[in-house]
Amino acid sequence: MTTPSVYNLIFFTNILSSLDELGLTKSDLATRAGISVSFLSDLTTGQGNPSLRIMEQIADALEKPLATLLESTDLDKESLDALAGGHARLSLPPGLERVSAVLTEFQAFQVRQWDADNRSKLSKTKSRRSKT
Repeated sequence: MTTPSVYNLIFFTNILSSLDELGLTKSDLATRAGISVSFLSDLTTGQGNPSLRIMEQIADALEKPLATLLESTDLDKESLDALAGGHARLSLPPGLERVSAVLTEFQAFQVRQWDADNRSKLSKTKSRRSKT
């Protein structure tokens, strides 16, 4: 058996967390997403390999952005690394993380400003690395 990708691990961990949060069963989610319960079970045990379309259907059924289900996790680095067979890659450098939140308009404005600043810094760091 192959080790699931880090994104699959994050994805199925977030599916299970969302089911718990929403008080849904796998059967409920399968019905909402238009997929079979057996395929959903395979996904949540790391056995399945969903297409982008299936992932979007699941995200829609959970009323969550797909990016959130793929990028954010409650798992700490050590747990994620252990699940990934010791090969977890992080998409952001240390000290940065992605979050999903419900904000007022003003708070969202502030967060977008911070996001733009951090993306600019990341871009400059990447361009410096590529020149060396």
